[in-house]
Amino acid sequence: MPLTDPTIKNAKPRGKAYKLADGKGLYLEVSPNGGKWWRVKYRAGGKEKRLSVGTYPEVSLKLARDRRDAIRKQLADGIDPSIQRQATRATRSDRDANSFEALAREWHQQRHELTPKHAANLTARLERDIFPWLGSRPVMDITGPEVLAVLRRMTHRGAVESAHRAKCTISQIIRFAVATGRAERDPCPDLKGALPQPKKAHFPAVTDPASVGELLRQLDGYYGTFPVTCALRLAPLVFVRPGELRHARWEEIDLDAGTWRFLVTKTKVDHLVPLSHQAIRILRELHPLTGHGMYLFPSSRTITRPMSDNTILSALRRLGIPKDEMVGHGFRAMARTLLAEQLHFRPEVIEHQLSHRVPDTLGAAYNRTKFLKERIAMMQSWADYLDTLKDTGSNVVPIGRAV
Repeated sequence: MPLTDPTIKNAKPRGKAYKLADGKGLYLEVSPNGGKWWRVKYRAGGKEKRLSVGTYPEVSLKLARDRRDAIRKQLADGIDPSIQRQATRATRSDRDANSFEALAREWHQQRHELTPKHAANLTARLERDIFPWLGSRPVMDITGPEVLAVLRRMTHRGAVESAHRAKCTISQIIRFAVATGRAERDPCPDLKGALPQPKKAHFPAVTDPASVGELLRQLDGYYGTFPVTCALRLAPLVFVRPGELRHARWEEIDLDAGTWRFLVTKTKVDHLVPLSHQAIRILRELHPLTGHGMYLFPSSRTITRPMSDNTILSALRRLGIPKDEMVGHGFRAMARTLLAEQLHFRPEVIEHQLSHRVPDTLGAAYNRTKFLKERIAMMQSWADYLDTLKDTGSNVVPIGRAV
């Protein structure tokens, strides 16, 4: 007789498993621990097989019968339900392994060049802005309109620059999938011009000669820890990126040769900074205090880490210099402007010293030692010019010319 709901509910466990038949191959198996499993018995390829279709009460009697009937229809169509289920599971597993999130995390693990901070920020951006909409999608099925919808959610909240960065990240991940044979093409190039362009933001910087002189006098008036004092005095002389100054290591400095060699954080190329006499003097004063450790400017808490990225900004604020007038990165704009307008050095020499990629006729984007003779003269002229501005506090005739 076919089963009824009361019969199923009242079925009690016994010392060993037993079956309650419903008909057409469907039966309920009651285990000794009280579990109730729906199973369908059928024959395929001359063999008797069984297939589980769920547990009671999650799968009701009616649903179990519907699933039995679906299995019988597959058999009528010449399909073995067990083999079909295995194929479906394999396909689902393959699609999960090739989902955008799975590919993204695999790609992320291979980005060994990323700093811990950059890697964490990248993961946060993926999890916040991209995975909720693209994460479960098979990477080979992702289309340009899908990507654009994700990016427009970001631009609608005003994060235009972040949307452009997200587009680059998505493109890199899909190109990784293409390179590893798990996608056919990257749809991101099709979105050219579809996003609004971010407004270019410039770092606040003092570029008027008289104001620069006043700024330098303010820096000399800083009364804090000696490493921070030295960092403030050195920053305008070398005009490197703030992170490069913070992470400067003594092993990179050659005081006798007057050079500082390091790996540029942004472009990952070797860079050389000729040190002026003024810069060397600052470093020789600092060396007895921090020269036994790794960093020129260690954290106040431990010598195993550099000072924080807010240290210079906090020092400028303590001096009463507003954030809309000068930041740590502003020393680069200050140098670029005055080296060209006041000291008349060639733009390509200045750009090389700023470690910017400047293609030349030979196709070389950057060469650590290119224009080195001119750069050495430029850095000394720059330091002398800053001394003159600081001493006079007015616009003066530039000291030194481009060689």
